Amino acid sequence: MVALLETGRTLIAGMLLAVALICGTGATASAADDLYRAQTAVTGQLEPNRLIGFAACLEDVLIKVSGAPTLAGDRRLEPYKAKAKEFVTSFDYHDQFAGKPHRDEQGTRDRPYDLTVAFDAKKIDGILAALGLKPWQVHRPVLGVFIEMRQGAKDYVVTSDGAQSDLQRDALAAAASKRGMRFVLPSEAALAQRNITGAELWKAPSATLTSIAAPQGGLVVLVGQLVWDDNDLGWVTQWQMDWHGKSHRWQFRGVTFDEAFRRGIGGAAQVLSGNGAPVSNPTNARRQ
Repeated sequence: MVALLETGRTLIAGMLLAVALICGTGATASAADDLYRAQTAVTGQLEPNRLIGFAACLEDVLIKVSGAPTLAGDRRLEPYKAKAKEFVTSFDYHDQFAGKPHRDEQGTRDRPYDLTVAFDAKKIDGILAALGLKPWQVHRPVLGVFIEMRQGAKDYVVTSDGAQSDLQRDALAAAASKRGMRFVLPSEAALAQRNITGAELWKAPSATLTSIAAPQGGLVVLVGQLVWDDNDLGWVTQWQMDWHGKSHRWQFRGVTFDEAFRRGIGGAAQVLSGNGAPVSNPTNARRQ
């Protein structure tokens, strides 16, 4: 239930980002042109909330451009976030309730908007240099993503065409766009042809998964497992990706599947960009 509530809040963003996902027929469209652009939800269009949105988008862009998710919450960003307006080249709003009547006498003040912000590339690169990081501007390989979802008796693999994967596909599209990554998912037919079920996913040879992802453009296989834990009221998650002859594993628990996907895709970006290995959090993430 917790996971579904958060997904509801991100559903609109996921639909807007649907162009970044091609389900089962090929790689997603290039995200390179959008590396210096980010989106967040704000209330109204007054400047105080807009400045808060600028700061949030600045952090997202710095992470997306560098491929370093460890920048999330980094205190070194605070001085830059405080003057985020100075790095903005343009912004625009999309009314989440477009076409619906105003519900109070305040008009648009309390209406939710998607704020999209574009930043000056040279200034962003300069901030990263000051932080000891570099822009990750080389070709970003497409991820072939295989995820097992297990909740009680339900156990399935997230696919490009399965109805039960609708919410997960939206959340994955949002997570990938947020981190400047592209991905493809397996079709139900491709999994059935190779007798791969949720329970069997982690036992499947890497070569088999690669053979499913490759025809769609997937160059690197990312495998995830999400198991619902009633005690944590969240998902126990683990991820695995092989890169340059080394196997990387990381795990978290007590998170929504939206957050689990952000950490999975973000961890892959961290490895691929050369920013080190993802750090696991085997304890309940809600207690941090």
